[in-house]
Amino acid sequence: MNFRNWMIDHRWLTLFVGLYTIVFGALALRAGNIEFVLYTGAMVVYIVVIVALDVRVRLSKLVLWCLAAWGLLHMAGGTVPIPESVQDGPKAVLYAMRPVDWLPRYDQLIHTFGFFTATLVCSEALRRAISDLGHDADDQESDASCRGLSFGLAAGATLMGMGLGAFNEVVEFAMDRTLEETGVGGYVNTGWDLVSNMVGALIGGVVSWRRRGRC
Repeated sequence: MNFRNWMIDHRWLTLFVGLYTIVFGALALRAGNIEFVLYTGAMVVYIVVIVALDVRVRLSKLVLWCLAAWGLLHMAGGTVPIPESVQDGPKAVLYAMRPVDWLPRYDQLIHTFGFFTATLVCSEALRRAISDLGHDADDQESDASCRGLSFGLAAGATLMGMGLGAFNEVVEFAMDRTLEETGVGGYVNTGWDLVSNMVGALIGGVVSWRRRGRC
């Protein structure tokens, strides 16, 4: 399956992701938000990677839509303005929103959801790898999300999700060191991001283990 055929087969998903990427990318460009103009370019790269992975792994519809939702929440987080009364960060955008002092910031919630989703992607990729090793070619077209995942492999998927979360922090660090002004924050923000990534990955690992064998 090539990229064009994938878009046809997933036309609603393609329309949804394409629309919000264009809209929020244009808003970032209009506002002179170079950080999120670059993130828009990164989104395009991530989309290509996910499509290539899906062609091989055949991710479940649930995971594909979770990835799409994560992208929307991420792009909105850096471009949608918020009142200063709920701002807890360097920029008055959705990522810095904390309506109540004892609640997590929007940023931390999206990190948790995002790396929960990333862990599910890892678990389905592991299922496909196991399927390729243990099944005939005729069986390889079945949905990867229907394959069993042991506790050990679920733990492995959790660590993979945490690794992707750590890679995300490296990207944010590179942005912070390259651009004059970003909404990334400092050491404490990075620490909370890593905690949020870990919580999301742990939840994703538990879900991956408990949903084993279910389509």
